Amino acid sequence: MSAITSALFTEVAPPHDTSGNKVTIVGVGQVGMACAFSILTQNVASEIVLVDVVADKLKGEMMDLQHGLTFMKNVRVNASTDYSVTANSRLCIVTAGARQKEGESRLALVQRNTDIFKGIIPQLVKYSPDANLLIVSNPVDILTYVAWKLSGLPHNRVIGSGTNLDSSRFRFIMSQRVKVAPNSCHGWIIGEHGDTSVPVWSGVNIAGVRLRDINPHIGTANDKENWKDVHNQVVQSAYEVIKLKGYTSWAIGLSVGTLAQAILRNGGNIHAVSTLVKGQHGIDKEVFLSLPCVLGENGVTHIVKQPLTDEEVAMLQKSAKLMDEVQSNLKM
Repeated sequence: MSAITSALFTEVAPPHDTSGNKVTIVGVGQVGMACAFSILTQNVASEIVLVDVVADKLKGEMMDLQHGLTFMKNVRVNASTDYSVTANSRLCIVTAGARQKEGESRLALVQRNTDIFKGIIPQLVKYSPDANLLIVSNPVDILTYVAWKLSGLPHNRVIGSGTNLDSSRFRFIMSQRVKVAPNSCHGWIIGEHGDTSVPVWSGVNIAGVRLRDINPHIGTANDKENWKDVHNQVVQSAYEVIKLKGYTSWAIGLSVGTLAQAILRNGGNIHAVSTLVKGQHGIDKEVFLSLPCVLGENGVTHIVKQPLTDEEVAMLQKSAKLMDEVQSNLKM
């Protein structure tokens, strides 16, 4: 103790070095920092740890957040290139990886990021064997599978951010058409977080009114109002943002903050996240895809038995087949 500390305080018991609500974020690029900022501002965690291989940027990002803590509820922010700083995390969020280039599909990233994961996932599990893993790096469905295999954790505790953001984009674009708030529009994008994602038009509703009951052709080629374009915009939106500003960050950060909150607070919230889907909707492949899932402190606790049309099931199975084909060529 310093002289000032000794004069200020009478120690009753030594403080704990770590809190019980610790989140690790691996990767301090644009996405990682958007996740960190969202978790801070949503008051999700009492301790955030940043990990990256670029020491100077890592320290700078840590200091920048620390200098704003006066304006927040008391949160500890730490950072290191050494994974030992992550010990006893409840949630480990992985955003590290090669950035998606303009015009590049998420699947083209897969082997590069698989190799990066080999140096990340075992270290996280070594220091936090009881944590949930939340994978954000792209292609997220394949990399969630990779993380599961590398971690040795039960599949319910290895989660991909999946189509949670796609579903948000879906609801936002829909809301612009009907001129109500995005959270008053209800619809799901499932399957791959990518080009083969599946819009569940059969369940889209506003205030319980199914749009397919009003327009039986909604989302199909026979729809005169061309609602199918809403899903096309969802698929293209990330590419458009990357073209305009070079990367995507804020929306995925907000999405991840919400997922972290559901897990850490054992909220029982339902989100479209990437999980092991073998046995769901006739899928016989060991792949991770997004379905509506109940999230809590044990990760994915339930998968919603979502009623789908035959066409939607066929699209989902096509997505699963693609994931399986890509996985079969991975060098683990």
